Amino acid sequence: MQVHPAFDLVIRNARIATAADTFSADIGITDGVIASLGQGLSDGAREIDAAGRWVLPGGVDAHCHLDQPSDDGTVMADDFASGTRSAACGGTTTIIPFALQRRGGTLREAVADYHARAAGKPIVDYAFHLIITDPTPALLETELPALIAEGYTSFKIYMTYDALKLDDRRIIDVLEVARREKAMTMVHAENADCIAWLTERMLERGLSAPSYHALSRVPVVEREATHRAISLAEMLDTPVLIVHVSGRDAIEQIQQAQLRGAPIYAETCPQYLFLTEDDLGGGGFEGVKCLCSPPPRDAANQASVWRALDHGTFQVFSSDHAPYRYADAHGKQIAGDHAPFDRVPNGIPGLETRLPLLFSEGVMQGRIGVQRFVSLTATEPAKLYGLYPRKGSIAIGGDADLVIWDTFAPQPIRNRALHHAVDYTPYEGREVRAWPALTLSRGTILWERATGYVSEARGRGEFLRCARPVDYHRQSRPGRRQLFPWLEALGIA
Repeated sequence: MQVHPAFDLVIRNARIATAADTFSADIGITDGVIASLGQGLSDGAREIDAAGRWVLPGGVDAHCHLDQPSDDGTVMADDFASGTRSAACGGTTTIIPFALQRRGGTLREAVADYHARAAGKPIVDYAFHLIITDPTPALLETELPALIAEGYTSFKIYMTYDALKLDDRRIIDVLEVARREKAMTMVHAENADCIAWLTERMLERGLSAPSYHALSRVPVVEREATHRAISLAEMLDTPVLIVHVSGRDAIEQIQQAQLRGAPIYAETCPQYLFLTEDDLGGGGFEGVKCLCSPPPRDAANQASVWRALDHGTFQVFSSDHAPYRYADAHGKQIAGDHAPFDRVPNGIPGLETRLPLLFSEGVMQGRIGVQRFVSLTATEPAKLYGLYPRKGSIAIGGDADLVIWDTFAPQPIRNRALHHAVDYTPYEGREVRAWPALTLSRGTILWERATGYVSEARGRGEFLRCARPVDYHRQSRPGRRQLFPWLEALGIA
């Protein structure tokens, strides 16, 4: 009698970490889903020996930009093929980039365009955030609620950039919809008028080198906008997530709100842990390789971000991958190789290096625990954006998105070894002590470090419709209505 294997795949001798636990077990996988966790599981049709190495949930990069359209002629180097390939090689198995509404256009048009850009390309699973730039009555009353119901349950608004920013009144309008529909609002918090004033004065004085980008976006500019975004969210008692927080001033605003019990969440990125404002000044124009907004701060602010990561201020650690090539007339040099800092596209690549950097300098250096690493890079993003429990953990019934980690003596990051389509990494030469040995998405190996294997199965990645965020809405909790009588008076309590 022929005996069929109990599982499609078994990973043996895994040292597993979730956001809550660490334990040793075998992992049984069937039809791309985790079917069993235990000691001495029955045979699999295929078997992998983790040999006591850490096996962690695949990363969820909840803030990255791929093939995003522009009106200024810039072109992103990574599309959904190269970007998701790079993600997999760095241990990320789910990405959430942005469908950008153009002013005068609709969100439906943005979503349709982004699906067309993704079609047949991703090798990892993906969802979409929305970017709202033109909140017309039709968008607020009909279009946005319908899209939220269809699985686009998070969106981003900007307080800076002329082509994207919303004023306070329009932000309030958007937050009202988010509250009613139980969606998550992400906010890029920098004061546009302050930035414009500082930039104009610097350029009048000939201060145009990349290093002056940091001085045009000083910490108080981020602090003020963070405070304002929090205030608007508190007025409507609706959650917001402040993205790419760069330093102490904004962190203090977020911590104070969290202590008040406000539903305020926060994200930071590798550039605020591993780059400083000095990197903008090195090598003349090459400083634009580290030019992003908010800019990297000084070493003291770096230390503040590390402390906040460990203490629970941040729920999300994302790449904010913005893949503009350096030596490219459609990238960083769109205005020439001596352009003033305000004419250089903002953003840096980081999809592939996000997890190795944090694991190496966070977990292996004792700055954060491995469970905190899992929480920041997988579990909390999945919860905040409605993908949990399918994504973000290692649990029976969840997708078998798994990363087996190699650790080793320090080795430098080299762009030539990365898999994105960008011609540089801002982390060139920085040493890491860990890298994914194997990345599996729904039980399929996408990356194998020992052989250099990278899957070319373009289009295997599935589009994910997001649920409402898990347990992040407080309006229904007993007694909370009494705290906001103005909302009840307006009929939105």
